[in-house]
Amino acid sequence: MLENKIPLGPIEQKWQKAQFEMKLVNPANRRKYTVIIVGSGLAGAAAAASLGQQGYHVDCFSFHDSPRRAHSIAAQGGINAAKNYRNDGDSIFRLFYDTVKGGDFRAREANVYRLAQISVNIIDQCVAQGVPFAREYGGLLDTRSFGGVQVSRTFYARGQTGQQLLLGAYQALEEQVSAGTVTMHTRSEMLDLVVVNGRARGIVTRDLVTGAVESHAADVVVLATGGYSNVFYLSTNAKASNTTAIWRAHRRGALFGNPCFTQIHPTCIPVSSEHQSKLTLMSESLRNDGRVWVPKLKEDKRPPGSIPENERDYYLERRYPSFGNLVPRDVASRNAKEVCDEGRGVGPGGMGVYLDFADAIRRMGEAQVREKYGNLFDMYEEITGENAYKAPMRIFPAVHYTMGGLWVDYQLMSTIPGLFVAGEANFSDHGANRLGASALMQGLADGYFVLPYTLPNYIASSTLEKVDASHPAFAAVKDDVAKRVAAMLNVRGKRTVDSIHKELGHLMWENCGMARSQAGLECNLAKIPKLREEFWSNVSIVGSGEELNQSRAR
Repeated sequence: MLENKIPLGPIEQKWQKAQFEMKLVNPANRRKYTVIIVGSGLAGAAAAASLGQQGYHVDCFSFHDSPRRAHSIAAQGGINAAKNYRNDGDSIFRLFYDTVKGGDFRAREANVYRLAQISVNIIDQCVAQGVPFAREYGGLLDTRSFGGVQVSRTFYARGQTGQQLLLGAYQALEEQVSAGTVTMHTRSEMLDLVVVNGRARGIVTRDLVTGAVESHAADVVVLATGGYSNVFYLSTNAKASNTTAIWRAHRRGALFGNPCFTQIHPTCIPVSSEHQSKLTLMSESLRNDGRVWVPKLKEDKRPPGSIPENERDYYLERRYPSFGNLVPRDVASRNAKEVCDEGRGVGPGGMGVYLDFADAIRRMGEAQVREKYGNLFDMYEEITGENAYKAPMRIFPAVHYTMGGLWVDYQLMSTIPGLFVAGEANFSDHGANRLGASALMQGLADGYFVLPYTLPNYIASSTLEKVDASHPAFAAVKDDVAKRVAAMLNVRGKRTVDSIHKELGHLMWENCGMARSQAGLECNLAKIPKLREEFWSNVSIVGSGEELNQSRAR
């Protein structure tokens, strides 16, 4: 039976009660313990920096050549915090309520309330690190609105919030690398989890430069490796976000929670080619000033500037006057699909809607729009060749985030003792939908403020036998990895990994994307096992298992 370990008492006192009741590790004893952290994005870098500063020895593994390349860098719009600087009615409880409601009341409420409480500390932490949040003329931190709320609580750094927050966490991480408490293992991919006597005690990795398979032992393992959106093939996630770590942990016994909860982001650049391997996000912040519309007439091929105002349907403003264009992401995505299915979509194939800034430019002037969103407009023009200052952007929903992930308790520990899961890799904070600007908040909350309490509590409450990489369990897992790799290489079929992945992604998007039906789900239940059989009987992976092999890594 799953035990969530949520403290008793009023929800607003649970975290404070838990903090006091958790056991501590004496500062002199912390250097005796080793913590493995897989992933160096916001959650992973923040956790590694915080635990290193406490005095633990931390081994941090990154898929990339530098933690600065983690996918957290791609987050654009902002980070929520219940500071109420605008004096517009915000509070910790309102942030909690908005997040639970936005998740269709399917989130774990105790975790969400803790997230709202910690949000106010995150901003102070990041400002102290030098994160250059946008400021008003007088020097105060600026905020803006995001979908699904009616207050301005989103702190931002132009359209580069994730990048700036990651640089702050990276600086804190590198400070601990310099201090000798954190050891970075760059260009490393986790291949499997090692469980000894029922506890997570290490990992097996591949060096992505040499191809060498290595074992690493620890007292605790933390996974902060992001979500599984790339199962859809086309998503806004980086191709390196391959979900190997949490999947291997699942195969070792860590349960999954809510794997069907996938977020479709309404503001992405539409597909333009059959040869695309990923999609590009355009920040939700654009919906603060951009107006979403489609022609009222079906199959209207006129340029947007030739369609008069009375022949445009600002359908979000019409249907949801209280929120307008800032409805929650799931609502905006479903409505975009609906109008496109009606034959009123724009662009190639009719798979797009307009995001128009003409009114904002008239109201504020192009210079101010450029100041707020300039890098996003530049990105859009580089990809599409269209100037969004002169003509509306074309956008369409795309897979963006996974609310599901490995199941964790209130202390962020999975069903495998000693295996903690942080950020998007766990399932805990968002329910059936994630409000915009909440992912950065969760990643930093888990890394800076939750794991530094809960992980020492596990160490202090457990009797951890001495285990190193010579333990037979590590050899057994390395043998499993070698057999798995050999089985793939020995198929010697005719189809590439990408072709099979692309077919899987098409099935997932069509039948498990924005709209799901019994017929579509039954179709996938019939076709996906056959596709799996096709993989194991006809996949072609060139090269060997003794060196870096990008085909196999996919």
